[in-house]
Amino acid sequence: MNTLTTSLKRILFILIVSSLSLAFSTNVKAQDTSSTDGLEFTDIPTAADSLAAAKAKQKQDTVKKAAVAKTTVSAPKEAKQTLWQIFIAGFLGGLVAVSMPCIYPMLPLTVSFFTKKAGSRAKGITQSMIYGLSIIIIYVLLGMLVTLIFGADALNALSTNGIFNFFFFLLLVVFGISFLGAFEITLPSSLANKLDESSNKGGLTGIFFMAATLVVVSFSCTGPIIGTLLVEAASKGARLGPAIGMLGFSIALALPFTLFALFPSTLKSLPKSGGWLNSIKVVLGFLELAFALKFLSNVDLAYHWDWFDREVFLSLWIAIFFLMGLYLIGKIKFSHDSDLPYLSATRTIIAVVVFAFVAYMVPGLWGAPLKSISAFLPPPATQDFYLSDNAGQAAPVVAQKVSVGEKKYADLFKRVRIKGIDSWYDYDQALLVSKQLKKPIMIDFTGWNCVNCRKMENDVWEDPQVFKRLRDDYVLLQLYVDEKTALKPSEVYISDFSGKKITTLGAKWSDFEASRFNANSQPFYVLLDSDGSLMNDAHGQPIQPSGVNLNIESYIKFLDSGIAAYKNKK
Repeated sequence: MNTLTTSLKRILFILIVSSLSLAFSTNVKAQDTSSTDGLEFTDIPTAADSLAAAKAKQKQDTVKKAAVAKTTVSAPKEAKQTLWQIFIAGFLGGLVAVSMPCIYPMLPLTVSFFTKKAGSRAKGITQSMIYGLSIIIIYVLLGMLVTLIFGADALNALSTNGIFNFFFFLLLVVFGISFLGAFEITLPSSLANKLDESSNKGGLTGIFFMAATLVVVSFSCTGPIIGTLLVEAASKGARLGPAIGMLGFSIALALPFTLFALFPSTLKSLPKSGGWLNSIKVVLGFLELAFALKFLSNVDLAYHWDWFDREVFLSLWIAIFFLMGLYLIGKIKFSHDSDLPYLSATRTIIAVVVFAFVAYMVPGLWGAPLKSISAFLPPPATQDFYLSDNAGQAAPVVAQKVSVGEKKYADLFKRVRIKGIDSWYDYDQALLVSKQLKKPIMIDFTGWNCVNCRKMENDVWEDPQVFKRLRDDYVLLQLYVDEKTALKPSEVYISDFSGKKITTLGAKWSDFEASRFNANSQPFYVLLDSDGSLMNDAHGQPIQPSGVNLNIESYIKFLDSGIAAYKNKK
């Protein structure tokens, strides 16, 4: 049970870990124009004139090459972890599903059925393997169906779409309440009956329909797990995400049936069915409710509802996990639970871990950073009082005087402002500020719902050395690519890059990131000079943008390269 419950815990945190996005590199050529207005040419050039013209042309070609180099961007080198994370989450979800009351008791029955029906052990093993393969095929087809219904473009928009995020929140709440025993989510019994009739057919067809019957009959237990996996996989925007998630889930689900068919004697070592199966189901219900709050927080931030603050989020998590701890020690019981005469060692250890997690979160109500879960919480700026490692440095700074007018969009982003840093939110204004303050610009392409962005801000930017550089040596320009605020009618335009009509502020910055830097990932950090051009490092190569980089030393080197390049250019 310890292994199963550990897997149960790991799946939630793997599911909510934000995955890294990959940017693609290409070259953007700068345009160079020249005018001959006001110039006079002699009819017969002298040798000196020809030599001077040749030198001027050579100089002009050098300037052109330099201009091209300034705007050439290669994607940051990031590992392709997204599909692997989805697969692992799906596999862990499958292991949890095996331990559910709808499936676990079927293991010995199904294996015994194949062994006896086949007449020989070899044939029984073959049929069990076909049975497991059928389960995999059914679930992978389900994942592919999700992609076909929504389409790849729609999947990319799910993570920032308010309607979908709110729908996911409600969906996971329903799943959680179902696991707590309020009701069961089942498919029509007529469908199960028809599949059961088809399973009586001989050969491969009968085995396939037998696997389909298992999928339908066990849906009341596996449905919420599958739904959560599909929601998470789809919201990552990966084209193959849902199919890969279902591949991992189905492999873990089919594996026990095949392994026990190979080694039927090990069936005797399985724990007997009992109340512990339902306990896993209830614990998973609590985790579903906790997971649902992240989607509600996404909507609250993106649409500026301004009521789901960090304290509210933490209070709900503390309540949920505290109730989970009380359930584990038998202080609360649901209608379908069996009596708990005593606590097992495993259950006690898990309860201790849950209560310790609750105790860890409590100081967060008064502003403790809680770095281990900070990526999942609303930004610190949503809290009235926030303790920081930069307590002295992070005091509100007095904005340096610059003649650029009122800071644009500042009111929109007050809930995510970086305390102690005078951030800007408009590209043109940042250029003017950079020229007046004589500091380079760091563009932070970020998003309201970007988990890795929050992780960078809380785990890396709060390092004193990183914080000092961002505050003192850069003009920090934060561009939120999922901001829903509508552009003024005069600012609406058709993108030359995508051909789409750009109507919101977030779409404008997303189009800017894609067209100028050939990237669509967040976070994405770009270092520019006061003219908006990439700077060259000590080796004369353009300083490439950076994606998520949790190595503080490496990130400091990235910032220092921009500071040195700006000083050398001056």
